[in-house]
Amino acid sequence: MTANDDPSVELRFTSDPSEFLALAGRFLAAEPVVNTVVTGMAHRAVKERADGIAVPERKWWLSVLDADREVVGAAMRTASTAPYPPYLLTMSSDAAVSLARKLHERGEDVLGLNGALPAARTCAVELVRLRGGRVDVAQHTRLHELGELVPPAMTVPGELREATDDDVDLATEWLADFLGDADEQAGRPRRSSADDMPDRDGMLRRIRSGQLWFWCDDHGEQVHLLGAGPPAFGVARVGPVYTPPSQRGRGWASNAVAELSRRLRADGGRVCLFTDQANPTSNKIYAALGYRPVADMVNLVIVR
Repeated sequence: MTANDDPSVELRFTSDPSEFLALAGRFLAAEPVVNTVVTGMAHRAVKERADGIAVPERKWWLSVLDADREVVGAAMRTASTAPYPPYLLTMSSDAAVSLARKLHERGEDVLGLNGALPAARTCAVELVRLRGGRVDVAQHTRLHELGELVPPAMTVPGELREATDDDVDLATEWLADFLGDADEQAGRPRRSSADDMPDRDGMLRRIRSGQLWFWCDDHGEQVHLLGAGPPAFGVARVGPVYTPPSQRGRGWASNAVAELSRRLRADGGRVCLFTDQANPTSNKIYAALGYRPVADMVNLVIVR
């Protein structure tokens, strides 16, 4: 059986993020926190297209339609770095299997797959059945939403300052360090996770759209980097959250995240973030600030 043999499931691919949002918008908006990664990426791609930035044709968004042609699931393949893992939202097991078969039929080489459980694992297992190999877990992540914001236990000097063009080199350096340190702290080789690292132009776009901040101490020195994407369906996602090693243990992260969360909440939005389940320090910090678990996600690799 191929993906097209099951009349109860239709997989509709598009390389146009606007078309995807027009079709799947109601599904995505129904659970905007759980769907934050896909909605955020789709809205970003729409803006980039409007700004004249080409979106590679290999990138796609997927809507899963049931027999009544209602959208009941979604996915995307938009990562900018190898192995370009698809990202799956909640969908039925039948839909996840159908997606694996369709990707195989399309000749797409899938060596990584992220997203909601159990859909991501079901799809990966079927891909392995079709092409061989094994499925390994690269990272268990957990999505949290801010409940009642709890002030940090320790107040520190300084303030949260929006990044400027002059900060692009430091922001780029610290983001790269963040990706490597996060792997190390979780017991993985540095930069083993398939995280997108923007180029300089990408970093400048983030800065100019107000997505990056620094916590600066009372001397004006940058001691912590913090980011958040623009709200999508009323939900803003915080990240990255990075303190360089020489500045850790001083309360910068707690105060920075608390202040940014307060600002985002004051704008009327909901606030969420992801944690690596293998990093107990960050999980403890966010829980103390009032973030509560919503859903578990996974990053998988397919080893052949």
